[in-house]
Amino acid sequence: MTINWDDLHTAAVAAMKHAYAPYSQFPVGVAGLVDDGRIVSGCNVENASYGVGLCAECGMVSHLAMTGGGRLVAVWCVDAREETLMPCGRCRQLLYEFGGPTCQIYTPEGIMTLAQILPQAFGPADLDAVRDATATT
Repeated sequence: MTINWDDLHTAAVAAMKHAYAPYSQFPVGVAGLVDDGRIVSGCNVENASYGVGLCAECGMVSHLAMTGGGRLVAVWCVDAREETLMPCGRCRQLLYEFGGPTCQIYTPEGIMTLAQILPQAFGPADLDAVRDATATT
């Protein structure tokens, strides 16, 4: 599948402009290409109870699920300057769940896979391995 990185950047910037960030003043937008060709996006949504704010990637994954699911192939996250932003650790784990190790991420250092930015990740296969082992004993 061909990845149009310009389209992803444009969608991430558009999402960022809808962010609700009155506390941090740090709006974030993200866009992802799905394996069926759709583009899904999300923005961060803060809350007065700081700890329950939602990262942009959470919104994007919700958009993915709401519009039919699938696997993320590529993701680009941006800040208020429309510059590339690296997903936080929590969001890397979330992206791994819905994109897997081969999902490409546009990072400040260039395009990398999730396997590169989240080495030795814990994911669904780890749970399956334990279930399979338990089922045979």
